[in-house]
Amino acid sequence: MSEVLVKNPLLVLFIVAALGYAVGNIKIRGTNLGVSAVLFLGLAFGGLFPGLQIPNIIFLLGLSIFVYTIGLSNGRAFFKNIRRNGVRDVLFISAMLTVSGGLTAGIHYLLGFSPSLSAGLFAGSTTNTPALAGLLDSILKKAPETLVNGMQQEAVIGYSISYPMGVLGGMIAIAFMSKWLKIDFKAEEKELSKDYPTGQNLDAASIRLQKLAPEGIILRDLLKSNNWKVVYGRLRKGDKIILPDWDTHLYNGDILTLGGSQEELEKVAQAVGEKLNTPLSDEGSPYQRSRIFVSNPAVAGKSIASLNIRENFSAIITRVRRGDTDVIADGNTVLEIGDRIRFVARKEDIPGLRSLFGDSYDAISHINLFTFGVGMALGLLLGMITFSLSPDVSFKLGYAGGPLIVGLLLGALRRTGPIVWTLPYSANLTLRQFSLTLLLATIGLQSGSTFFTTIGDGGAGMIFIGGTLISCLTAFITLWVGYKFLKIPFSFLMGMVSNQPAILQFAMDKSENELPSNGYTIMFPIALIIKIVYVQLLFAFLT
Repeated sequence: MSEVLVKNPLLVLFIVAALGYAVGNIKIRGTNLGVSAVLFLGLAFGGLFPGLQIPNIIFLLGLSIFVYTIGLSNGRAFFKNIRRNGVRDVLFISAMLTVSGGLTAGIHYLLGFSPSLSAGLFAGSTTNTPALAGLLDSILKKAPETLVNGMQQEAVIGYSISYPMGVLGGMIAIAFMSKWLKIDFKAEEKELSKDYPTGQNLDAASIRLQKLAPEGIILRDLLKSNNWKVVYGRLRKGDKIILPDWDTHLYNGDILTLGGSQEELEKVAQAVGEKLNTPLSDEGSPYQRSRIFVSNPAVAGKSIASLNIRENFSAIITRVRRGDTDVIADGNTVLEIGDRIRFVARKEDIPGLRSLFGDSYDAISHINLFTFGVGMALGLLLGMITFSLSPDVSFKLGYAGGPLIVGLLLGALRRTGPIVWTLPYSANLTLRQFSLTLLLATIGLQSGSTFFTTIGDGGAGMIFIGGTLISCLTAFITLWVGYKFLKIPFSFLMGMVSNQPAILQFAMDKSENELPSNGYTIMFPIALIIKIVYVQLLFAFLT
């Protein structure tokens, strides 16, 4: 059996993926590991079958696709947060990595490690492969020729032994600190929903207007003056049902249909009238409620306001569903392929609306391989460029940094003329999940033998302990300082300590939303460059 597995690495890869996924769905006291369990199964198989060799291209493929899809889906939020908190976040991330570097230097002197081993320890505990590449290049440039091979091997040993705990340390810190600080993820999600919508429990209600003062107030003034987060639908005036617009005059006795959270709808009802127990009937109405899929690339990446729907149709878009997330629609809402819009429209206008938006379920399941391929190629090319900060310090963004940065840029841009860069939500999620599974299984299988050998080996055990201290303490300090003193939402902080995609997925499973991915995309490009620079400076300083 062992020989069969060793000779068939792809067979092992999919066995680990399948078993890991099954184990990850097992809940113990309400908590499960999710896809992160693939990593642990990989470590177990790697330890049991030390001869296993997974082609490195699988790791690189999983890594580059994962970070690219994360970038695409978080581009707008990333640049929005950078404009708002850019200086704070850069300084905070820099300070925490300085702490990590300081811990590495302390362990170096305490345990008597060599400079190359300690620098590799830093790269591994922060799970940064580009930093290791920069370190190896720095050793090649600076070390005596007779010592280069030995020092590079020491760097790789420090990296490979500390890498598993670089992943596990972040998970341990997140699990412990979220319980110790008693984080209410649902409350945090609700508090951040205005700027970072992750989904709302939306409802609709018909409200009889009874307390308008003055009567005849226009709809725009009523909603804007009270800052209600609702969207309007049909309006009954006597026996007539119409679709209002912002300039429609409202009078007591009118019945207005609104959409929004139950909390917001209660506010409106208490202020202007009463909420009816039964919704406004469609019987005898010239209007119909319906849902349409956005599958036409011509409207993807455009705001609802820019489509000028009211000029061509008697229709109102009330909400947009993306994946499992419902959000209230307004003029600034940008549509993506795969969105499902809910609207109220005149019955004879529905065919025209279907033609405009596409409404093809088959089309939203496809990946535009041209834009995906071009985006990935641009990211990989960017990752190949060498940036020099000085004659002795240079770095590359690599397979992680290049695709992530290009993904962020294209995700924020959304479209260039007729070219739509973003992916349908379902396609993005599928690619992300599949690439992450490849990534985790490969890491586990390649690290498993070293990981378990380390536990029983004295010298290697000290390296393992050193990596554990660096990764765990850095993550604990980051979560504590960021939450308690800088008041950064804990969901964002979990993403900021996610040095590796497995930690990010664990954080998203913990919060049950994608808010941690915002913290991850803020942290990763900044931290990537700092880590590459720090590892070379650390090697020079310790030498």
